[in-house]
Amino acid sequence: MNNTRQNIMILLAGFVLFLNACTVTSDKVEKETVIPVFPLPPEKPRFIYERTIRSSIDVVKEDSTNAFRRFATGEQLHGEGFAKPFGISVDKGRIFIGDTVRRIVMVMDPAGEGKYFEIGKDEPGRLFMPLGLAQDAAGNLYVCDGTAKRVTIYDRDGKYLRVLGGKDYFSRPSGVAVDPEGTRVYVVDTGGVESNNHRVRVFDAHSGKHLFDIGTRGSGDGEFNLPRDAVVSPYNHHLYVVDGGNFRVQIFDMDGKFIGKFGGIGRRTGQFSRPKGIAVDKWGNVYVVDTAFGNVQLFSPDGKLLMYLGNRGSSDKPAKYMLPSGVAIDETDGRVYIVDQFFRKVDIFKPTKLMGPADSMNGIKNNQPDKKSSADNKPSS
Repeated sequence: MNNTRQNIMILLAGFVLFLNACTVTSDKVEKETVIPVFPLPPEKPRFIYERTIRSSIDVVKEDSTNAFRRFATGEQLHGEGFAKPFGISVDKGRIFIGDTVRRIVMVMDPAGEGKYFEIGKDEPGRLFMPLGLAQDAAGNLYVCDGTAKRVTIYDRDGKYLRVLGGKDYFSRPSGVAVDPEGTRVYVVDTGGVESNNHRVRVFDAHSGKHLFDIGTRGSGDGEFNLPRDAVVSPYNHHLYVVDGGNFRVQIFDMDGKFIGKFGGIGRRTGQFSRPKGIAVDKWGNVYVVDTAFGNVQLFSPDGKLLMYLGNRGSSDKPAKYMLPSGVAIDETDGRVYIVDQFFRKVDIFKPTKLMGPADSMNGIKNNQPDKKSSADNKPSS
């Protein structure tokens, strides 16, 4: 009897150690390195690296019964990992990641029930190359499909709703944006070397009717050369378009009237080399991914440089990127999510208590960038 009781106690003690190991393994790795903060010291930090997601294992919550069964049987915990993540959208802690190799949108809900599910595997609403993602105020998900040349719309739980566009409407669709009211959809048509269809096509979100186009191929104001992505700001109702081949971001009103631009080709912050994804926060700050710089640059609503997040790096470490492609902001808490294709991960950054509106970020007064920050924060080559 005593031996039986002793064996049970040993088994339970081992199980407790197992649970502790499960919960601290990834955190231990992070504690052994310097946790990245941005801006870099001696500037006051505005964002701090929080965690990395690589698969559904990182978000799915496991109850104690299943954990004990795995401990007793030696069963391994299996999850669904990224093959080639590209676009991302976040709504109230629920993360939507488009994977161009797996041809699905992977949905992870670490802030809610800790569940995982996939969108676009089957008809109706099957996906072939999910690129840009966007969501409206109701949480409906808009997925730009580069192969099917359409935008497929689902509700927040992945139920198929409808499609916009088609092969008669787009040459190379790559990005999508939705106005805050969910009435208009702005689809970025990248075009190509031999095409003049470098534009943003605007649709009625409910009827799917094509309303008008913004831009044509060129380098002038309101013209595009290989546009990549777009976002509509709920802060000022402006449309921001990543004009990749012209190395800039252009600003329009909701009807396509040109307002302004920022960026330009170069190797310093405030300039671009390979701009790709774009997002905005609730204060109107604009976040632009640059694949060549390996970072995300932050600008005020009118395009003044604020700071940057991340650095280019050949080692898979927190805040290091080789091929960053997408960025998203959770409006509920200000967390920033950055996708890297090469390292097949999503890094999450949490704003510090110093985080605030555009005119208080990074020592900025009246939307003027701190000169020291602007000059010193050079992207890593």
